[in-house]
Amino acid sequence: MNSEQDERYHVADEAIYDAFFLVLKEKELEKITVADVIKRAGIVRSTFYNHYENIPDLVSAIEDKTIQDIFSLMETFHAKSDWDMCRSYFLTICEYNRTNPFLASLLRSPRGDSFLEKIMTMFHRYVSDVVQNKSPSEHSKEEFSYMIACAIGSTIGVLHKWSVEEFKVPDEEIADMLTKVFMTGILPFMSL
Repeated sequence: MNSEQDERYHVADEAIYDAFFLVLKEKELEKITVADVIKRAGIVRSTFYNHYENIPDLVSAIEDKTIQDIFSLMETFHAKSDWDMCRSYFLTICEYNRTNPFLASLLRSPRGDSFLEKIMTMFHRYVSDVVQNKSPSEHSKEEFSYMIACAIGSTIGVLHKWSVEEFKVPDEEIADMLTKVFMTGILPFMSL
């Protein structure tokens, strides 16, 4: 593909994602059809099929993109004893969750089980990589890995509750709660 074709492919892909998110606000995932997406995206059926085999294939691609986005956010975070930096990180996570209708719908419904399993597997790999690169301290690598898993699990739990409750609590309050938990519970353990 040349750069012009590559750009057109990317634009069509984004239109498909955007259309899917709009349709998801109106219909349950299981009821979304290719016709719904192409109508909303303003593309022809063949364009959709040049990108995805079917709706489950599109959902899988969106899951992968969502996981990649989350890991990109995680990579920007460097644990330090700095309240504003931690709060800013958690506020970014909150805003991403609130503005990503796919992630929010998965967090609040039972159908998110396969996605949560996929993301937890990715988190496990992330924790393993972090632990391998951690300098020795008074805590074993295994103990340290469980503490990171605890931080990830509690964050997902808070985001789940927040999503189920339709984001009634402002982003800033959720970010403050997550920052407090991290700064008083996880960070002191990591710093020892």
